[in-house]
Amino acid sequence: MDVKTLIDLYDTLLLDLDGVVYLGRDAVPGAPESLREAAEHGVRLAYVTNNASRTPGAIADHLREIGAPAGPEDVVTSAQAAARLVAERFEPGAAVLVVGGMGLRSALRAHGLRPVSTAMDSPVAVVQGIAPGLSYGLLSEGALAVRQGALFVAANADSTMPTGRGELPGNGAMTRVITTATGVEPIVAGKPEPPLHRESMLRTGSTRPLVVGDRLDTDIEGATNAGVDSLLVLTGVASPLDLLTAGPRHRPTYVAADLSALHRPYPSVRRSEGGWICDGWTASWEEGRLHLEGQGDPLNGLRAASAATWEAAGEGQADEDAVKTVLGSVCTGRTSLR
Repeated sequence: MDVKTLIDLYDTLLLDLDGVVYLGRDAVPGAPESLREAAEHGVRLAYVTNNASRTPGAIADHLREIGAPAGPEDVVTSAQAAARLVAERFEPGAAVLVVGGMGLRSALRAHGLRPVSTAMDSPVAVVQGIAPGLSYGLLSEGALAVRQGALFVAANADSTMPTGRGELPGNGAMTRVITTATGVEPIVAGKPEPPLHRESMLRTGSTRPLVVGDRLDTDIEGATNAGVDSLLVLTGVASPLDLLTAGPRHRPTYVAADLSALHRPYPSVRRSEGGWICDGWTASWEEGRLHLEGQGDPLNGLRAASAATWEAAGEGQADEDAVKTVLGSVCTGRTSLR
């Protein structure tokens, strides 16, 4: 294969949404243009989101509004993964108590299950996802049903979710209400657990997917769990410090500023006698600290620094104090720290 750009290596992009394609209602700058170019390149786009509050149709409408190519069939949600998980365990028509919004209800109906809102309906399962205006009353019904023996499923376990106003409490934070009240931990359908990746593969038929995300603990760990390549974009939650101090399951295959990197050759990051080299930068680990020297695109410095730090950390994680000094200087695009 004649590989000219990063995207040439893959047949499908499994794209996270919040922090990758949009923030709140607004597009991440440049994301729609990069996605249109990817579609024109013949790569399948699948928008894979832990957000279970909206239906695939509503999400596709939002994507088209910001200029991204999308139809309902291109959207894969944690609500769909949670619904399949329940449907594989119970007969069609079974009652499922929904602690969440229309996204969950629609996904359950698509599998022949019956969404309900009270524990008095004797639900076989409780499925929880984030939704605006989630009430104490509905959380209470969920807790009652779980105490009665209903299977407890969480669409995702994200502690926070990025928005245009900053990070807000996510579904993982809200599920703690029912868990604290009942002592029962939920089965998680969303990233980084396998059900959502499985749902994505079933719906796309991909053989060479690239997972694209902004979170190390969901997107990147999910890719690691599935044994597929991943691209971390720095437009959402994860920071350069998070990247350098990442443990083995949170280390992406690639790192980029944004989605435009898909349409450029990815720079080589290679080991040399003096450390790790990436396009004008050399990173090494000496006396328990990260050292970086070079000039040019600071992102290439971060790539070299990540490789050197991860090699030194092995199966562990680097200490923040051992890498912070380099982070403070690499943004200038020219540094020599010893």
